Amino acid sequence: MTTAPTAPPARRTTPSIAATEWLAAGGVVAVGVAVAMDPAGIEDGPIICPFRLLTGLPCPGCGLTRSWVYAVHGWWGDSFASHPFGLPLLAFVLVVAGLSIARRVRRRAPISIDALLGSTVAKVVLAGWLGWALVRLVLAF
Repeated sequence: MTTAPTAPPARRTTPSIAATEWLAAGGVVAVGVAVAMDPAGIEDGPIICPFRLLTGLPCPGCGLTRSWVYAVHGWWGDSFASHPFGLPLLAFVLVVAGLSIARRVRRRAPISIDALLGSTVAKVVLAGWLGWALVRLVLAF
């Protein structure tokens, strides 16, 4: 009498971390750093943007750190003045972080970064951001 081969016992594997979850984690760390910084002294800090150090001109992201620091401390006007896309980006990061946590807890598939960045809304926002950065760059001359 032969017995049928038995399947090996099922192993529980930890799901890998998706790109959106890394993005969300990095964003949450950045928010934590913004909370720890003092908005009263943020304008006096060193220039850390490599593009600005090399050229003296602002890159599309210049001002985002200041914008987030002002935003998390409730200085909305200063946040917008530092970078008009800072508040929407901060909201986006927090929403993605919340959704990523909720999906992980419910054992659902993570949000696709391709779906996030490939959407029409994302493309319009990116085009607006780059257009604004180009105008700011031209006005810097």
